[in-house]
Amino acid sequence: MTADVFKTSLRSHQAGALSASNAGERVKLAGWVHRSRNLGGLVFVDLRDRAGIVQISFDPKWASADVIAAAASVGQETVVSIEGTVEPRPNEMRNPEMLTGDIEVHATSLAVLGAADTPVIPVARGKGEKLAAEDLRLRHRHLDLRRPELQQNILLRHKLQQTTRRFLDQHGYLEIETPILTKPTPEGARDYLVPSRVHEGEFYALPQSPQLYKQLLMVAGFDRYFQIARCFRDEDLRADRQPEFTQIDIEASFITPEDIMVLTEGLLLELFRDVGISIPPAFPRMEYKDAMERFGCDRPDLRYALEIVDVTDAFRSADFGITRTAIDDGGRVRGIRIPGGAAMSRKQVDEVEQIAKSAGAFGLLRLKKTDGVLEGPVAKFVDAASGAKLALDDGDLLLMVASRDEVSNPALDRVRQDVAKRLNLIPEGTTELVWITDFPLFGVDNESGQLAAVHHPFTAPHPDDIEKIDSDPRAVRALAYDVVMNGTELGGGSIRIHDASMQQRILGKLGIEAEDARNRFGFLLEALSAGAPPHGGIALGFDRIAMLLSGAASLRDVIAFPKTTAARALFEGAPTPVNEQDLHALHLDFRRSD
Repeated sequence: MTADVFKTSLRSHQAGALSASNAGERVKLAGWVHRSRNLGGLVFVDLRDRAGIVQISFDPKWASADVIAAAASVGQETVVSIEGTVEPRPNEMRNPEMLTGDIEVHATSLAVLGAADTPVIPVARGKGEKLAAEDLRLRHRHLDLRRPELQQNILLRHKLQQTTRRFLDQHGYLEIETPILTKPTPEGARDYLVPSRVHEGEFYALPQSPQLYKQLLMVAGFDRYFQIARCFRDEDLRADRQPEFTQIDIEASFITPEDIMVLTEGLLLELFRDVGISIPPAFPRMEYKDAMERFGCDRPDLRYALEIVDVTDAFRSADFGITRTAIDDGGRVRGIRIPGGAAMSRKQVDEVEQIAKSAGAFGLLRLKKTDGVLEGPVAKFVDAASGAKLALDDGDLLLMVASRDEVSNPALDRVRQDVAKRLNLIPEGTTELVWITDFPLFGVDNESGQLAAVHHPFTAPHPDDIEKIDSDPRAVRALAYDVVMNGTELGGGSIRIHDASMQQRILGKLGIEAEDARNRFGFLLEALSAGAPPHGGIALGFDRIAMLLSGAASLRDVIAFPKTTAARALFEGAPTPVNEQDLHALHLDFRRSD
């Protein structure tokens, strides 16, 4: 992009884009007063625009007394225009911390374009200066967004969007918009409902994803689709989740999981390249069952070891009530060997145990090996032969959970993460990506105890497991896949069901009877009966990718106007009560719950 792109009637250059190559040029700049310093007749103003900051010098040698007086009186965040000449700074005055630190502008004029009240929150931060409270910054988001670090995040977000569009366009994908006002469908969270004024008692829903529309586009023969899609989910309050979010939505026909994974690897390679991060062109693959066995979760962080080990055999004959009860109940004894962990204090291990309890475990069983001897409350229940099965080296600590896998998996996952951080086992600056494949097609709803779709009800079953759908549905694998980076899911997708009878069969297993299926998904079933190609895709969390690649601490730092964790927009004050007249027009009556 050339500098001429930013040239207007009010400016010739971007302030923050000036460099030593502009020395001697006459320039016209416009921007915000970042800081000013009055040294008694000599005034310096740091002028800020989207490109950065440049120092403006007002000196009696080249500026009139009126111009210097005007420069001395402008307040922080006032919008001004100046004219002057770019000059090199003396060597002793250069500022290596500024991109424009080798030059300054000798200003001969200044005009105020937009007066500013004293900022409610500081925009400029010095070293060691803390930010204002986040709620206050979100309330005054127009000021917070002036911070250079936030502007850089938003600029990176733009760059990533353009890279996505270029990459997918080059691979034959068409960018097609799908409706925002749509039909309620099950996607794993509650829909945001929009009442219809024209059709009394009827509602639209805001899309949780464009899932069904992109499948219809495949049936229609568009072959390859993508969209940088806005999605909405009315979820319970969760840290760092947004009720509205953006995803890179992709769908293609006549493909297999391998085709989508290769495409996604190529796209992520380009996105990571935008920020100078090198990743391999292909990522390792790991089956869901292996991820759960080795790491206790389906989004493992592979930057460090600490894998879960099954030590049930070491306790099978032990006269220890906790392990005996767990094994007899169909559970196992599993744990994490921590090299050097024997040096952890009792207090530290107690803190780790609280982490395990918060994840549902009754507690942690502890063993450590020092000078060839097992120590800890459990040691007396482990004989020499059983101790050998534990495979502990001197200095190791073994933290165990005795229970069913649905209890031990989340507990040991949390233990693994906590210990890795506590012992500084995570190498800085490393990136590990992995595909998790062969998810189960069905899970169990925690509230109803009924079968539920692990991903969504349009995911195709693995062809080798179709005969198990009725006899052993929990054993059916899905043609589904997630891509995970450093323990964070970047996105997931699947091959879809493209046969109407199979789709009806899966809906039936989920308790959606034929008539209900026709009412809710008749348009999809009709489309699948019109000749549907094999198809599938993926949705990548764009906000999350932007956060990780920018190094931001929160999703809210890469979204221009985010919501709080309470799903409130503090800047404009949404959501807000609606008057009775507007409710009446929408055929609604509001009553407070007790």
